[in-house]
Amino acid sequence: MSGPLTHIKVLDLSRVLAGPWSTQILGDMGAEVIKIERPGVGDDTRHWGPPFQKNSDGSQGDAAYFLCANRNKKSQFIDITTKHGQKEVRDIASTCDIVVENYKVGGLKKYGLDYDSLKELNPGLIYCSITGFGQTGPYANRAGYDFMIQAMGGMMSITGDSDENGGGPQKVGVAIADIMTGMYATIGILGALAHRDRTGEGQYIDLALLDCQIAMLANHTSNYLVSGDIPKRHGNAHVSIVPYQTFKTKDGEMVLAIGNDVQFKKFSVLTGQLWAEDDRYKTNEARVKNRGSLVPEIKAIINQKTTKEWIEILEKNNIPCGPVNNLEQILSDPHVISRNLVRTIKGEDGTKTPIIANPINFSKTPLDYKIAPPKLKP
Repeated sequence: MSGPLTHIKVLDLSRVLAGPWSTQILGDMGAEVIKIERPGVGDDTRHWGPPFQKNSDGSQGDAAYFLCANRNKKSQFIDITTKHGQKEVRDIASTCDIVVENYKVGGLKKYGLDYDSLKELNPGLIYCSITGFGQTGPYANRAGYDFMIQAMGGMMSITGDSDENGGGPQKVGVAIADIMTGMYATIGILGALAHRDRTGEGQYIDLALLDCQIAMLANHTSNYLVSGDIPKRHGNAHVSIVPYQTFKTKDGEMVLAIGNDVQFKKFSVLTGQLWAEDDRYKTNEARVKNRGSLVPEIKAIINQKTTKEWIEILEKNNIPCGPVNNLEQILSDPHVISRNLVRTIKGEDGTKTPIIANPINFSKTPLDYKIAPPKLKP
């Protein structure tokens, strides 16, 4: 393997998505990742299908869900409920730099695989625990899943169409709380590695899905803290920028994402309208206040041409816009193809696994994809 972390070894005691997403990123960056799975069963997501991958011999393989988060790892199938299994895992941990786990609070203590137990064997160990609600607080012992965290953490209160348009709370189409927690875990681990490089000290990282969900609401939480106003759902529109939403064209839909007054003035000229000269619309602040009258006018104009026609006109004049693509459309887009995002890894049994590459592009330590998601073994 190449990458900036080829000197690092990771013990992955996590399952499903948040933890495996983090350890996959570490593996992409060259770390040696050893994933511990239950014999004969493996990670829960191996069975979260269809669709399932076809093995090279035509038999049914793992669910596609498992494949998305487990490349660049090697699995060992160990029963950690047995004394022998616990010793095996402790032996591995004694040689590792990092442990990532997502058991319930205190769940690994009875096996002697908690941080306090393992740091006695390996004082420089960086140990990251991922739970729904963290190691402390009234909810610490609750189980946490992405969907419920999106609901509890405020994401669904700002996602979906407005109540006026008959909308209601809506989850994001991907497990965003899990994914972002995996990202925060990776950032935290890299920070802990930097600290260890300076001091030789390992440390414990307590990471909660709920904390990460709240933190990633960004401007929405900031807006609330500053104003005291509870954010509302705006569908595909932006709470603080207008026009910044989807619009129906003659043959489909497109996104118009005008971020400043200069772009809006240029857009007004291109569409033959006097919006930029109207005091109600001259500034973004004014447009946000008067979106109720402006947006219907823009809708009427956008509906007169096809998506392709609008994209050609607007892109030529540096007006931010784009089509609303499905996965087939975007993965066959010439720009995406040129960025080499779709790759294939060949497994030991000859099975070819399609993957989406890690989007990080290092100039000195390029990432590599040599280890296919491991197969389930008895």
